[in-house]
Amino acid sequence: MKKLLLLTVLALAATVGTASAAYKVGLLSDLTGATSSVGTPYAEGIKAYVAWLNENGGIGGEPVELIQVDYAYNVQQALAAYKRFTSEGIVAMQGWGTGDTEALVKFVAKDKIPVFSASYSAHLMDPAKAPYNFTAAADYSTMGRAGLNYLRETWKESRAPKLAFMFPDNPYGTAPIPAMEEYAKELGFEVVGKENVDLKAIDATPQLLSLKKAEPDFVWTGGTTPSTAVIMKDAQKLGMTCTFFSNIWSSDENIFKLAGDAATGHFGLQGAAIYGQPSAGMDLIRKLTKDQPQMTHYVRGFVSAMVMCEGMKMAKAKGEVTGESIKAALETMRDFDPMGLAPAVSYFADDHRPNLSVNICTFKDGKLEFVKTTVLERKKEWLGL
Repeated sequence: MKKLLLLTVLALAATVGTASAAYKVGLLSDLTGATSSVGTPYAEGIKAYVAWLNENGGIGGEPVELIQVDYAYNVQQALAAYKRFTSEGIVAMQGWGTGDTEALVKFVAKDKIPVFSASYSAHLMDPAKAPYNFTAAADYSTMGRAGLNYLRETWKESRAPKLAFMFPDNPYGTAPIPAMEEYAKELGFEVVGKENVDLKAIDATPQLLSLKKAEPDFVWTGGTTPSTAVIMKDAQKLGMTCTFFSNIWSSDENIFKLAGDAATGHFGLQGAAIYGQPSAGMDLIRKLTKDQPQMTHYVRGFVSAMVMCEGMKMAKAKGEVTGESIKAALETMRDFDPMGLAPAVSYFADDHRPNLSVNICTFKDGKLEFVKTTVLERKKEWLGL
């Protein structure tokens, strides 16, 4: 009896020891809010990578423990979640939207908690403004510039192409518009209109009617896939012949489910591979998912967790794993290859843009198809804008 009791105590002690040794990471997710259609697969990708990592040695032998909160795309709930995360001793965090990332900037800087946000707003990649913020994909402004660059390169007519913008009137939607508008004019586009379309929109006819008079050749959509699908379907009903090009959260495999053939021939921008594109990382994902196709947002979540954990490994190799040491390690990361799932990642102490590489994709034959990768110059004047 005494021997059994001793073994039980030792087992409990081992369990407690293992739990206390885990590196805790907050996972802020939108599973039920306005961006849940893309937030859910992104979070699943993060969890899948961490689960695989833990099964394969973790961070120097210690596991990563994810603490997930669904904040329903509500900034106040995000702030409450962050308090819970810090009370539980997180060393890093996987974040989500622009509004909540902005609201947390001063808190994570004070607490020295690196955040891998899924908001790619350019100003959040400037360490002078957001010193503890990182991302695993190019910023919205870079993506928009890359898309404009591609469209201008493939434009065949002698006249200037006409461009319009449709986006939600919130921090996420408005973030890249000034930079894109300026670059469009630099490339020789004629900007003919800007309209706001809510993320939960079920009708975009009034905004499209306003733009139809200007006869745009290209229309940028900066919402999520459901709102972009509404725009595409309504444009088709109105007989508009413009080509849409959509931001990273509007360009996914669900577009044909929601927009039907109205999506055909348009373009989207991405920061990670489409499911099935050959690479070592895709072989791993296909194995983990038993060859069940996943959205590109899942792949990007997988990459975000991978890059964060690589920073944690780098910190571990030099000593203690803390928020401050992870940040310092990440700022020395150069050309890290996320197993071919996304462009190589480099961070600098004065520049947290991971890269300036953007995948141009098209909607064709009911699928999202890769076209080419556009790589822009790392211009200092573009940092934060």
